[in-house]
Amino acid sequence: MGARHWVLAAMAGVVGFAVASLAITMVVAPRQTGHAAGVAAIGGPFTLVVDNGTTVTEKTLAGKPYVMYFGYTYCPEVCPTTLFELSRWIKALGPDADKLNYVFVTVDPERDTPKSMHAYLSSFDRRVRGYTGTSDQTAKIAQDYRVYYKKIPTSDGSYVMDHSSIIYLMGSDGRLAGMIQYQEKDDTALAKLRNLMAPATSQTQSGLSKLEMLLHFAMWI
Repeated sequence: MGARHWVLAAMAGVVGFAVASLAITMVVAPRQTGHAAGVAAIGGPFTLVVDNGTTVTEKTLAGKPYVMYFGYTYCPEVCPTTLFELSRWIKALGPDADKLNYVFVTVDPERDTPKSMHAYLSSFDRRVRGYTGTSDQTAKIAQDYRVYYKKIPTSDGSYVMDHSSIIYLMGSDGRLAGMIQYQEKDDTALAKLRNLMAPATSQTQSGLSKLEMLLHFAMWI
């Protein structure tokens, strides 16, 4: 290998190490307090509109653990699959399901109005509420939750949305408690949901491993 190749390889190694180090810091850096200590700092204040037309903020969800998923109503497969699975899990939880809030946040505010989201969600469990907003409001909450989304034009002049497919499990204090992967096994997902509704002092960190969190959040580095 020539000197030039050695230099390029060394530079790539340094850059890769820096990116990995920053990602690891973001994932494993300890939080100040709370049961989610040691997980990525995601979430934050937001202002959106729920599918009944009323304004909603992060304070609306305060004091109760919640499940949050990002997608859009025109999604051909991943979103309806995830919402059907979530509805099945909610049913399996029985009366305990009411201990959690369930939120579907659109990444396509251009088409997903409160009215259209309400109609779309009527196919799933009634406890799943739809949140929409302006493009700026959507961009803010997506950034705060480290959600990837991108508009992809189609040949017919329309578009689809490419987006991440993780379900976020958030504690009553608004801190990340875990995640559920796309098409995760029912027993594993239900265990995570039951853990989420447990008292904060008895919760264990659920969801993705820290390595998986690193890979999920790496796109934001």
